[in-house]
Amino acid sequence: MPTASEVAGNQSELKAALDAGIEQISEQTRVEFTLYTKMVLSEDGSVFWVASPRQTMVASGSLHYATDRQQNIDETVAINHVLLTSEEAITELNAIAPDTMWVGAWPLQPNHNLLIAFSKRGNFYDPAQVWHYSGVAVLPAMQSQLIARPEDIPAGPIVSNSLPIWLLQGVFGEFQVPVYASFALPDNIVPPYVVAHVEPAGTLTFGNMPFYVWPGTPAPTPPVYGSPFYDVAATMLCRDEVDLILYGFTNSMAWQFLSNLITYSMVGPGEAPTFGFANSPAIQDEKRIQAEIAALAQKKSIHVSANYYQGAANAAAYRLILKALDPTITVVMP
Repeated sequence: MPTASEVAGNQSELKAALDAGIEQISEQTRVEFTLYTKMVLSEDGSVFWVASPRQTMVASGSLHYATDRQQNIDETVAINHVLLTSEEAITELNAIAPDTMWVGAWPLQPNHNLLIAFSKRGNFYDPAQVWHYSGVAVLPAMQSQLIARPEDIPAGPIVSNSLPIWLLQGVFGEFQVPVYASFALPDNIVPPYVVAHVEPAGTLTFGNMPFYVWPGTPAPTPPVYGSPFYDVAATMLCRDEVDLILYGFTNSMAWQFLSNLITYSMVGPGEAPTFGFANSPAIQDEKRIQAEIAALAQKKSIHVSANYYQGAANAAAYRLILKALDPTITVVMP
């Protein structure tokens, strides 16, 4: 049976051999990382990541990537799967807050960098003391969510559906609980909270054409939008199919939330109701399990068919409502 000193010696020899191999095949590759901070639009929960140019780091190692080319209905895209092998642990990739992330830049060609977001550390073998970090390069369709400055964040909501109505439920009425947009939740949040999911294919219209209010706001010079009047108030009666997912709610809490929703549909926080029910929603119990603790989560759902007016005028109204509820929110009117 080997002694502790023999094990340590063998481990040291293995690490030295692997380090030499990494340095030879990588030619001392250096990847520069920039820290990005998460910013969420209060109007509709849209997520942007803002660069912090003064907070950077450089990691060395062997970087490999494999490209998977896909041709989809809305894009032809090269998906780059990246593996960074390092002789030392990159502690910055582990010690980050939920609202920050490190994005690496790897030059592919002049004036074009491959932006890499590492999502996990895997295949760590302790005797070798070699660390592997894997991730996927930021897809072209998602690069608009990584911006250089806070001033580049768009003013006003991004979505065109009824999502702002449901996000406002977290600050309206006596029963207040955080409401998040689906697929845009913070990391590892603890109940109670609500998730609002507007089915993308479920939006219906009740008119042949929208009604526009002219004139709009002229585009900047030089123009950066396709239309000379880029911000035109419009209205159109629509219907959305919405799933409200409740976590950590008891029966009485769920009924209080639904009661507030009904009250909101009749009076709203402004001068007129914001939406109307097209169905009679029921509170449904869901089954969310975890075998390790042999228990059920307190998960419920409420499906709402909602009629509302969609358009730029509605988006402005949402911003006014949010400003009235929270004076700290910056509102840019059309």
